[in-house]
Amino acid sequence: MTVPYKLEELAAKCGQWLKGTGPESDIVISSRIRLARNLAEYPFVRRASQDERLSIAKLVRTRIESIQGWENVLYILVNELNDLDCQFLVERQLMSREMAEGEGDRAVAIDPEEQFSIMVNEEDHLRIQVMFSGLDLEAAWEKIDKIDDALERKLNYAFHDSFGYLTACPTNVGTGLRVSVMLHLPALVITREIEKVFRSLQKINVAVRGLYGEGSQFMGDFYQVSNQITLGRTEKELVQTVKEVVPQIIEYERRAREFLVNESEQDLHDEVSRAYGILCTAKKISSEETLHYLSKVRMGINLGLIRSVDIQTVNKLFVHTQPAHLQKIRGHQLSVTDRNIERANYLQRHLGHKDGSDLPEM
Repeated sequence: MTVPYKLEELAAKCGQWLKGTGPESDIVISSRIRLARNLAEYPFVRRASQDERLSIAKLVRTRIESIQGWENVLYILVNELNDLDCQFLVERQLMSREMAEGEGDRAVAIDPEEQFSIMVNEEDHLRIQVMFSGLDLEAAWEKIDKIDDALERKLNYAFHDSFGYLTACPTNVGTGLRVSVMLHLPALVITREIEKVFRSLQKINVAVRGLYGEGSQFMGDFYQVSNQITLGRTEKELVQTVKEVVPQIIEYERRAREFLVNESEQDLHDEVSRAYGILCTAKKISSEETLHYLSKVRMGINLGLIRSVDIQTVNKLFVHTQPAHLQKIRGHQLSVTDRNIERANYLQRHLGHKDGSDLPEM
């Protein structure tokens, strides 16, 4: 089966991390753990020659295909993909923007359920990531620990007795582990408390990033919270650090939502209703507008203001209305104008209110 066809299959379904079924899933979209690993026999990616990068990609592919139980893992040669397919995988959170924009031989291995992916020749030889729905860091850690062990039995990792796992970026040396939780925080944004939360997190070495990780914009009121350092800390300590911080942010968001309901319920209901109405009736709409209005609708569902749409549908729409997804689902490339029209049609089909009926009552 060819890679493009399998990408079409991915586009048609919803990854496990988007199902909205995990703990605290009203606020926490996903829990992600990433490990950076390098092979002892080769220089770091930026120092590696073209032949060495090709050799790394071939070696890793052979080893992955030899692991029992991984027969259905999809191995994609990223350097052979077009820009649209690369953007699709970035939107899907299966590979990074840096990977998409890189050069030379690089690849990504993807679990059919999208619980894990392995980037080959990104900044490091291997970037292993696991994603679970909701706040489920323990399960994510157990999963990635097993994946890492399976790979380490097949590959010779670069490891130093004093420093730990060696990585291209000094901040990843040690465990090579990045713990990340994606949160939906619309009430903190509306009440203008979000900056205060950011400042408190910076004091304890916790980073806040946008929807697509480092350097990306804050869109749709989504924020990724992760550890900043790895050296001198064990994997379980790093998981525990983030695990202790996230419940505090969840509590802040819940208090902000409660405040909005108690102090300005009519204004809140009006804002949610307007957002829902626009999504259900717009003739054309940009991806930025869509994220903005879906964010309000998602909060409205969790507050009981909208009952005709479920969280999984909204989570899916956050991803499927992004530019590359729309074009993959449609089956061909679209201009910006055509994408905005197709996006409006797609939203109406999935929200099920083309005529604007059954909108939330005021």
